[in-house]
Amino acid sequence: MNGGIPHDRDSSRIALFIAILAGFMTPFDLSAVNIALPAIGNQFSMDAVSLSWVSTAYLLASAVFLVPFGRLADIHGRKKIFGIGLSIFTLSSLALVFSPTSLTLIILRFAQGAGAALIFGTAVAILSSVTPPQERGRAIGIYTTAVYSGLSLGPFFGGLLTGYFGWHSIFLVNVPIGIFAIWLVVRKLQGEWAESAGEAFDLQGSVMYGIAIISVMYGFSHLPGTGAFILIGTGTALLGAFILWELRNTSPILNVRLLVKNRVFAFSNLAALINYSATFAVMFFLSLYLQYIRGFSPQYAGFILVIQPVVMALLSPFAGRLADRIDPGKIASAGMGLSALSLFIFTFTTTATSLLAMIAGLIVLGFGLALFSSPNTTQIMGSVERKYYGVASGTLGTMRLIGQTFSMGIAVIILAVTVGKVTITPDLFDEFLAGMQIAFFSFAILCLIGIGFSLVRVASRTGDMP
Repeated sequence: MNGGIPHDRDSSRIALFIAILAGFMTPFDLSAVNIALPAIGNQFSMDAVSLSWVSTAYLLASAVFLVPFGRLADIHGRKKIFGIGLSIFTLSSLALVFSPTSLTLIILRFAQGAGAALIFGTAVAILSSVTPPQERGRAIGIYTTAVYSGLSLGPFFGGLLTGYFGWHSIFLVNVPIGIFAIWLVVRKLQGEWAESAGEAFDLQGSVMYGIAIISVMYGFSHLPGTGAFILIGTGTALLGAFILWELRNTSPILNVRLLVKNRVFAFSNLAALINYSATFAVMFFLSLYLQYIRGFSPQYAGFILVIQPVVMALLSPFAGRLADRIDPGKIASAGMGLSALSLFIFTFTTTATSLLAMIAGLIVLGFGLALFSSPNTTQIMGSVERKYYGVASGTLGTMRLIGQTFSMGIAVIILAVTVGKVTITPDLFDEFLAGMQIAFFSFAILCLIGIGFSLVRVASRTGDMP
């Protein structure tokens, strides 16, 4: 059924439950792996820079595939692409359990990220398709809660799994959840959503986009080498060519006119890009800090880091309902401000920092991210026509993933300069701590800049569509 199914409570509830399940699984894996990084590094003798690619490969693949498959979902059906994404994610999770080398692990993480891209690019679009506009903020708020419940349980259970069963078990738990989600999609999710059925798919634009993103992100992670600047320059030029190509294409994978003519859509996505760029690597640094410098076990480190996503999970439904009544841009801007405050708190972290101060910073960060994420998503999805839901969802997901990859890129550069491409040992703890402080200060400044971009769209009229 190309036009989808009518807005009814049964359809909305089934779609929401499936989205919750998938929305929980992918971030759970991402946050749990962060806790397991020291254990993975010890097994494969990986240095700090190489270790960061366990996370970066996943994010890079997701960023590359999100927009093209968001467009494919609009053409061939969001349910179909969603199911394929679940299958790829589940199979790659199983294969990761048996990774023999660090290179194999990183390659499989790339495959897992590709599966996650298909999930990210369609879950919110399906929800928006079956949920009445007046209830969309609430549904997205609940979905956001599931996402951050996965993030919140990831550090805690990731620490337990790593401590008692080894890091392989983190990937193994995805398998039964993934199989159940696939069964639900096949047997219980009725209808299909393909408002752009029959339109052409822009393969050339997809290839240009993928090569450009990989070049920029791979080059960024290898700064300040000469080859890195060449890759970044090449990628940037390709991105420019891609934008010009899409403007002339009658069936683009990314409707650039949405970014050019729709002010709310453009600045909401830019705000998301900056927010994730400023906040994602926080957990990467704190996981290493708590286990290397403070000497905490994976279990105890996970118990501490779980505070931020728990706060976010608890407050996201409230933020979603608030966005149904108050300008979402104002709420999101306030959330960005709280995120900046928390990052400044973490800038002063030392070996003697009390756990109470760290917990306070995590609570403020969780509060800030809750106020930003679901209202910002609500505004983006409410600013476009139904036929663009898949592209809008994919664009937002791409901003998130590029931001997260950019955040990890900043982390890699700082670690390469302050620590070097060596295994973190006690004699390098001071250098690592200095690098972490520089990173948090840089993230705080970036977040303050993001507040300005977030406020620009407040005065714009929601729904100003091209």
